[in-house]
Amino acid sequence: MSKSGDTTTSQETRISGVSFFRWDEMKKERVSDTLERRLITGDRIMLAHVYLKKGCIVPKHSHENEQFTYILEGALKFWIGEDQKQEVIVSAGEVLVIPSNIPHQAEAIEDTLDVDVFSPPRQDWLAKTDDYLRR
Repeated sequence: MSKSGDTTTSQETRISGVSFFRWDEMKKERVSDTLERRLITGDRIMLAHVYLKKGCIVPKHSHENEQFTYILEGALKFWIGEDQKQEVIVSAGEVLVIPSNIPHQAEAIEDTLDVDVFSPPRQDWLAKTDDYLRR
């Protein structure tokens, strides 16, 4: 809200370097038949709404980016580590923190909406070179 009391109605509004977004006004990017997302990116952090249909597989991968995965709706099963021996189910209201360069894989065991936070931003997502997701 501005000092005059006006409210902001556009998808992104910049005020003195500050950005404002409304998720429901942002177009979803269709990555695959079972995965869509919306991205908000700053200089050093990325925030994503990720929509996964039940059965969606995010293949094993790793990245330099630290990752927080916060489940808003549904649940994801993760396999952690190179050998994938550590398993964890993350459900609505729970957060998984994945350090840099840790291999991980996920499966949506329900239709799921998660909030992913990455630092630094995922350049492969921005450049759409994340081929492991686009199958």
